[in-house]
Amino acid sequence: MKFLNVLKFLLKFAVGCILSGMVIAIVGYFYYSKDLPDVLQLKDVRLQTPMQVLSSDGELIATFGERRRMPLKYEDIPPVMLHAVIATEDSRFYEHYGVDPVGILRSLYIGLKQGSFSQGGSTITQQVAKNFFLTPEKSIGRKIREMILAIRMEKELSKEEIIVLYLNMINFGSRAYGIGSAAYTFFGKQADELTLSQAALLAGLPNAPSAYNPISYPEKALARRNWVLYRMLGQDFITKEQYEQAIIEPLNVKYHVPKISFSAPYVAEMARQFMYDKFGEKAYTDGYKVYTTISKLDQVAATDAIHDNIINYDMRHGYHGPEKTLWKPDEQAWDENKILSALNRYMCYNEICPAVAIGATPTQATALLSNGNKITITLDGVKWARTYINDNLQGPLPTTVSSVINVGQQIWVKKQNEQWVLSQIPSINGSLISINADNGQIKALIGGFNYNISKFNRATQAIRQIGSTIKPFIYTAALDKGLTMSTILNDAPIMRSNAGSDVWRPKNSPAVYQGPLRLRVGLSTSKNVMMVRTLRAIGVDYAADYLERFGFPRDNISRHESLALGSASFTPLQVARAYSVIANGGYLITPYLIDRIEYSEGGIIYQHTPEIACRNCIDDDNKKQNDARINLDNVENATDSSGSDEPEQSKLKADDNILLPDSSISFDGLINQSGSTANAVNTNNSNIYAPHVISSEVAFIMKDALKSTVWGDPNGLWTGTAWRAKALGRKDIGGKTGTTNASKDVWFAGFGSNIVTTIWLGFDDHRRELGKARRDPLNNNSYIAAEGGAVTANPVWNDYMKIALKDVPEQQDIKPSSVISVLIDKKTGLLAPQTGTDTIMEYFILGTEPTKYPTKEAGTKVTDDQGNTSELF
Repeated sequence: MKFLNVLKFLLKFAVGCILSGMVIAIVGYFYYSKDLPDVLQLKDVRLQTPMQVLSSDGELIATFGERRRMPLKYEDIPPVMLHAVIATEDSRFYEHYGVDPVGILRSLYIGLKQGSFSQGGSTITQQVAKNFFLTPEKSIGRKIREMILAIRMEKELSKEEIIVLYLNMINFGSRAYGIGSAAYTFFGKQADELTLSQAALLAGLPNAPSAYNPISYPEKALARRNWVLYRMLGQDFITKEQYEQAIIEPLNVKYHVPKISFSAPYVAEMARQFMYDKFGEKAYTDGYKVYTTISKLDQVAATDAIHDNIINYDMRHGYHGPEKTLWKPDEQAWDENKILSALNRYMCYNEICPAVAIGATPTQATALLSNGNKITITLDGVKWARTYINDNLQGPLPTTVSSVINVGQQIWVKKQNEQWVLSQIPSINGSLISINADNGQIKALIGGFNYNISKFNRATQAIRQIGSTIKPFIYTAALDKGLTMSTILNDAPIMRSNAGSDVWRPKNSPAVYQGPLRLRVGLSTSKNVMMVRTLRAIGVDYAADYLERFGFPRDNISRHESLALGSASFTPLQVARAYSVIANGGYLITPYLIDRIEYSEGGIIYQHTPEIACRNCIDDDNKKQNDARINLDNVENATDSSGSDEPEQSKLKADDNILLPDSSISFDGLINQSGSTANAVNTNNSNIYAPHVISSEVAFIMKDALKSTVWGDPNGLWTGTAWRAKALGRKDIGGKTGTTNASKDVWFAGFGSNIVTTIWLGFDDHRRELGKARRDPLNNNSYIAAEGGAVTANPVWNDYMKIALKDVPEQQDIKPSSVISVLIDKKTGLLAPQTGTDTIMEYFILGTEPTKYPTKEAGTKVTDDQGNTSELF
């Protein structure tokens, strides 16, 4: 009886405990489950994934983001990886419902036995719940919430979805999050390429990523990998034979960073800045793929062209000496470890690397690189190194190695043609910007010699004097006012005294004057005084206003006669955009860099729609404009040889039908659709047309004139300043050189087919001039020439464009119906009676062609076209 009473009491107590436990569990459930997030969010979760910047052809340029992650789908994860993780983290993963009582009891038993609770008994599902929804704090409340979320997850998500979340989310160390990133970071492989040994190593890392890091602690990582293999064997995921083979494999771990296909750091930074402005910090975590407009072929060609020509300039101007002297000849030489420590403070710039000379004789020098390798530099490797005296003067060629390199000097070297040569970091800088003239697509962009040396983007930010590169735009204004390419202006010295004592004497460069010349010849040979006379003919204010049509900012345009010689300052991008107007038939396109933005898992969230040059549109600007043009008879005053006051200007008005868009290019304008109100939308399709800012006739004639700058006179009577571009062997190329006073800025801007490219070179310190040097730095007898647009910038353009135009067919320009060809006399620009060596075909807008023939000389008598004669003397 007594036993029954005790049994009844125990039964009631047990029932009470169970009921109380149920009440507590229910109360606890409702208490801890309040405000818990909806686990269905995990079906559309966005893992923190770095931003990728890619080229138009899908090549990786850069990544931005603290966490490296490459999310994978379930079918992309190899079974060996799944088995390794399950064996290590949650052996009953496919049996429990989010919380594993067996695992909890096992962890309690081990904790009581060891005297510390190092194992929490958490399932993979619980770890996913904790990492996505909860804080890492260790508390009973957090653990209960974790269990509740895990149970809910098991109801809403499949086991496959849960383990994919885990493997894509978990930290493996070394900034690698997710199995895809970990496989590449430690082994340089895709996840499906992992071996059993490698999968086991990675499966052991999430428990303690820092402690088991195989790069920092290989012995600990090896022991952890072997333990994982043992667990896999114990759970029959692998055979004994597989276990024994895997356990003897070395780690073979090496740190791998995301493989960048090619270098375009200025482009990457522009894309990063845009993405941050648009998305904030999420730009670095939401896995965006940013496709730029540049291609690998064009960008690599641009990089090589800028780098090679800057180094060539630098070598022409002599050797500036060592970076520093670590010890002098009479001092104790440094040991190798101390040298390497000093070298490790430097990095390589464009394959120019630091080294320290540890031996030097008249015939060779020995130097130590930062990687510990020793190299030899012979006389051929230093022969270029004339002593730099100043930008205009260099010393003689060195005859021995030891006269250039001394022991203890920290120098710069590079490998060239399989041998090491002395080098140096250039102080000159440059930029290249290449765009598609039809739609504004940026094809290549170089903002400086090396991004790590200077992050200043000279292609988009450097505002430099433009020099003679401005001349085509002022001549375009002159054409729109009624001048023609056959108009005669006097190539003679000009002197103008101002109200004070100042005297302005614009000069040609070189100071050669040829008397009356046609406008085409003056542009092609870059005659400064003819440009000044042209500016006087049309008026400074008219020319300055007209420049805004090409997108030049009003605030940067100087309103005095020096404008004719390029006193205004613009960025290389603005210059390229302006030349595009001439190249595309008169349309002001908006340059852009970002083509589209995609989510990491696919799906386009932004697609740029460019404004295009509508070459095939009906051009309302092709109307007769005779009423808005200078009567050619009124231009005669501009050909006077006295350099007297400006001729009286005709009272003319600008064409009302020409659209004048906003002249500024904001950074956002490089990326986004321009908001110009001047855009004309074709209702027949989705194209957005760029504003038509100069007439098609004027654009056609000016483009043809710029081709003459390359090809010169057909009979070889004169050579254009851009003659070096003939090397490309194409008839559709044209361009203009530009050199400012004292050669502080040198330019070349030109086109080929529909590609427009602008080159700028100079020092960041605008007070410093580029100077002069021997054209061949290895020849004492080579001539000394001043640096300029033709000799310094044009070769960069050639080197780039020969690659950019390699597979691009020559473009045949379509002549507007209102443009006619007329045979003229080369000397006078008037009508030619018959074809001869002194005649040439010239383009005219209908109504502006000459109507008179030149006078004919016959002995001492002159006979005009009316048959009247008069004596010369």
